[in-house]
Amino acid sequence: MASNTAPTMWLRQVALVAKARDPVRHEIFELFGLDSDFEDEGVSVFGLHNSVMTIGDTFLEIVAPTQADTTAGRLLERMGGDGGYMILVQTDDIDFFRSHTEKLGVRKIWQADRENVKAFHMHPKDLGATIVSIDWMAPQEEWEWAGAGWQSRGSKYVDKITAVDVQCHDQLTTARHWATVLNQPVQLEGDIHVMRMGAGKVNFVEALDDRGEGVCGIEFRVRDWGAIKAKAEMLGLNWQGNELMVAGTRFRFVDAD
Repeated sequence: MASNTAPTMWLRQVALVAKARDPVRHEIFELFGLDSDFEDEGVSVFGLHNSVMTIGDTFLEIVAPTQADTTAGRLLERMGGDGGYMILVQTDDIDFFRSHTEKLGVRKIWQADRENVKAFHMHPKDLGATIVSIDWMAPQEEWEWAGAGWQSRGSKYVDKITAVDVQCHDQLTTARHWATVLNQPVQLEGDIHVMRMGAGKVNFVEALDDRGEGVCGIEFRVRDWGAIKAKAEMLGLNWQGNELMVAGTRFRFVDAD
């Protein structure tokens, strides 16, 4: 579980929150060319139901409240609609991050400690902007939250989540704090502070609306531009450059490197 080198961290899953799960699920299924997903019954402890969609070896999740007075429901009210919910990053050394975050006084709002899965969610008030989960899996290439056989449920038109955008009132302060807590470097790229991990990155961007801090955009690597554009037109989604608004979130599409 612990490594002999500096801990590695990579972006594995991004979650959105919606007032109603199924309409958003249907829209993303169409847009991305998905045929199936995974519903994790474990999220019922949070008063939610979900859909976890496979995007290569990364994952997009939609959660929606099934009861009153949930964290997700309060976030929906604050944002005034659907939007970003949380980020899940994977590490090869969960023990380091458990100890490291405890020393920094970062509260954990949920934990899992099983033989093949160890994870914890950090309080957004202690990290800043949004909920972040740090997860460890054995074997490393697995992903418990996507269910058995997730490799057979991939998107036809996109094949990777490559970045997540987090809007914040003070980009520099938030980026520096995340760099300390997550033990990852942050650098200025243009006018955006960027945390590049072993795979994937977090962009800290200016909050340009009144929806509050949190996940505001996701970047996807495109496998089939023609199909994405045709599906977007069918769904009545309007392009702004290489972006579409889906579930209150900017979906940005980029070519493979």
